[in-house]
Amino acid sequence: MALSREQLAQRVAKELQDGFYVNLGIGIPTLVANYIPEGIEVMLQSENGLLGMGEFPTEETIDADLINAGKQTVTVVDGASFFSSSESFAMIRGGHVDLTVLGAFEVDEQGSIASWMIPGKLIKGMGGAMDLVAGADNIIVTMMHADKKGHSKLLPKCELPLTGFGCIKRVLTDLAFMEIKDGAFHLLERAPGVSVEEIVSKTAGKLIVPEHVPEMSV
Repeated sequence: MALSREQLAQRVAKELQDGFYVNLGIGIPTLVANYIPEGIEVMLQSENGLLGMGEFPTEETIDADLINAGKQTVTVVDGASFFSSSESFAMIRGGHVDLTVLGAFEVDEQGSIASWMIPGKLIKGMGGAMDLVAGADNIIVTMMHADKKGHSKLLPKCELPLTGFGCIKRVLTDLAFMEIKDGAFHLLERAPGVSVEEIVSKTAGKLIVPEHVPEMSV
C-alpha cells in the first residue's frame, strides 16, 4: 500500500540525527516537524528567517505572526531565533545546513531535480530550492512516484526546467526509498505491501533492484 503524506514524513524523520540543522521545504517536508524522534534535538530552519521551528500549531498555540517559508503558521522551540532572509540564505549558501528535505516534480537518474515551475502555469517565484540544492550535500527528496495520470516522475532525464543538476542522492516516494548513484536509482526499501514489480513498472529511469528489498518501517 502506498505511503500517505504523513507516513512519508515519518520515514524521513528517521534520517534525522541528534544535533542536525535541518531545512524543510514546502509541502510534505514541512510535516517532518511533527515526527522528530524522541531523544534527539534538531534545529529546523526556514529560509524566511527562522531557526528553531517547532510542530504545527493547534488552535490554542496558533500565532499568525509565526510562519514558515510556505506561509503556513508554525510554532517555535525554546532557543529559537529570528533574522533576515539574507542571513538565512548565508547559512544555506555557507553549507551550514546538515540535511535538506525537498519536494519535487521530477528527479532523474543523474540526481538532477526539477521542482520550481511547470511551463505555462502561474508560479509565485523560484523560492529557495536552487540555493538549497547548491549549498547542501545531504538532500532527501520526497514526492509521489507517479503523477495523477500514472506517468513516472523518476526519469532518465528531467523534462521540466531544472532546479539543480546532479545534486540529489536519496529519494523517498509513496512506493519506495532509493539512492541515486552511478547513473541509476538503487532500490533500498519498498513501502509496506508494495511489490517490487509495481515499483519497476512505475520507474522510467534506470532502476537497480537488489536480490532482497526490505519493507520500510513507518
